[in-house]
Amino acid sequence: MTDSIIASLRTLGDRYEIGELIGQGGMAEVHLARDTRLDRQVAVKLLKPELSRDPEFRTRFRQEAQSAARMSHPTVVRVFDAGEEPAVDSSGQPAAVPYIVMEYVDGRMVKDIIAEGPLPESEAVRITKGILTALEYSHRAGIVHRDIKPGNVMVTPGGQIKVMDFGIARAVSETSANVAQTGMILGTAQYFSPEQARGEAVDARTDLYSTGVILFELLTGRAPFEADTPVGVAYQHVAEEPPTTSSITPGITPEMDSIVAKALEKPRDDRFQSATEFKQALDDALAGVLVPFEKTETAPLEIGAATTMFAALTADEPEPEAEGGPVATQRDRRPPVAWLWGAAALIAVLVVVAVAWATNFLNLPIAGLSTNVPEVAGLTEDEAIAAVEAADLEAEVRRMIDEAELGTVLRSEPGPGVRLSPGSPVTIVVSNGPPPVPLISVANLTEQQARQALEAAGYVVGEVSRATSPTVAIDRVISTEPSAGTDVTRGETIDIQLSNGLVTVPDVVGQSLSSAQSQLENLGLSVRRSTTTACTAANVVTAQSVAAESDVAQGSSVTVTYCVRRAAPPAPPRQSTPPADPAPAPPPGDDDGDDGGNGGNGNGNGNGNGGRNGGGG
Repeated sequence: MTDSIIASLRTLGDRYEIGELIGQGGMAEVHLARDTRLDRQVAVKLLKPELSRDPEFRTRFRQEAQSAARMSHPTVVRVFDAGEEPAVDSSGQPAAVPYIVMEYVDGRMVKDIIAEGPLPESEAVRITKGILTALEYSHRAGIVHRDIKPGNVMVTPGGQIKVMDFGIARAVSETSANVAQTGMILGTAQYFSPEQARGEAVDARTDLYSTGVILFELLTGRAPFEADTPVGVAYQHVAEEPPTTSSITPGITPEMDSIVAKALEKPRDDRFQSATEFKQALDDALAGVLVPFEKTETAPLEIGAATTMFAALTADEPEPEAEGGPVATQRDRRPPVAWLWGAAALIAVLVVVAVAWATNFLNLPIAGLSTNVPEVAGLTEDEAIAAVEAADLEAEVRRMIDEAELGTVLRSEPGPGVRLSPGSPVTIVVSNGPPPVPLISVANLTEQQARQALEAAGYVVGEVSRATSPTVAIDRVISTEPSAGTDVTRGETIDIQLSNGLVTVPDVVGQSLSSAQSQLENLGLSVRRSTTTACTAANVVTAQSVAAESDVAQGSSVTVTYCVRRAAPPAPPRQSTPPADPAPAPPPGDDDGDDGGNGGNGNGNGNGNGGRNGGGG
């Protein structure tokens, strides 16, 4: 696409930086982009600016993007955001470029795989079942894709099937903005169902028909119907039978031929009625089980005599030559006027097909039709009721628990596009909100990883704070509020707490050395020891090198000083008392009684004895 407006864009919504072109089609081009807010790679689809000139398209586009954004499944390419980027066209007039921000899928489109030739049955079935799994999910949500084709299906390097563009085809095809863009809609004619070619309402079985066309291509390498113009292809979808896959690719089993034939039945009631049924039939076919089905004999186009004449024309084929020479055929014998009638019938059929295309894809009214059920998915309850009543239908409301936000309209029953008589009841199914589920854990993730995980799970990321942690590395998630495992509902705000890489040092003074060391080491801190003797209690911490309640880097060292009591000096050795010296003997001849008395005074017991001895001299 060389649109000068799109080429001039560099950023969308002050958030998405546009990168290289990675794909383009009739109505849009896809660029690689970077989400500057979440620092992640995304894909951005830029639609043609002329689409946004129609207010109806802008409303429809917003509603369909909202519906698609609520779809979360491994086989569905996620839609993250959508909007319109203001711009200026070449004439200086204000313009707007509608855009869709999607999950970036690294892989190959199925259309590129088909271009390489037929696939083995098992691989063709695997890819088809991946598409059907996505349709199972979307059909349960009341969303019909309407544009299933190989260009909307990706295969990742790991083999995962991803379907994209849910809801976008409806936004384009059901608004008058595409009047000038007929070519971009008709470009997918190879995959449209008979009811789409006839301009009738679509349903889930429409997507299953288109999936059957893809299965045909995977097995054969070509489309079941080919013509020079889109209208010619549409006509064949309505009026002609497809060839068998085995007639193009020898070796295709009868069981697989039967599956493809049933998927491509003209009447919807003759096809598979659900994606689940289609998947089971594929498994049965690989197991060698032939799928029985009955064909409903109905005319492909209700155009009276013209249909009858066309049937006669197509049935009036030349007879094969008999052995020995040619024989006259009915065509040889037919009068020239029959050719004129046949040509007139063919023209009538093509006119009806063209009118049907105009009705379905150009949104041109045709008098006498019943009213259509409007699209209400994604609206509020009041908006949906107003839309149904504006279509001259009667609105009834039913509520149910669902993953969608409380009060959001999930779908209508019957679905959008179904034609009903005026005054018919239409049930509007409204979400009562999702059931609470345990909050996922994002512990130890980076902030970006945590945001992506929480947003993918349907939550809103709130405040981001930082705190100390002994074990969680810097800039990693410590916890959330509410905490992981708490029952919360989708859409709730979740606060994140990140580690600042610091540890708060506790007060260990007064604790025993072993207790202090254990407490510090449990915080990831390195402990060094020093001793002091200026203390009384042994092995008690008296000081620490880092003040209590201080924040230090994880793994820092802290020195603790503890008491080592000095031992008392040894007592001196105990000495024994020497015996007293005996009293000296008195000099010879000294027998004075007084002396004897004095001697007696020296000992109480000898006092009397001495007196007596002195008296005897």
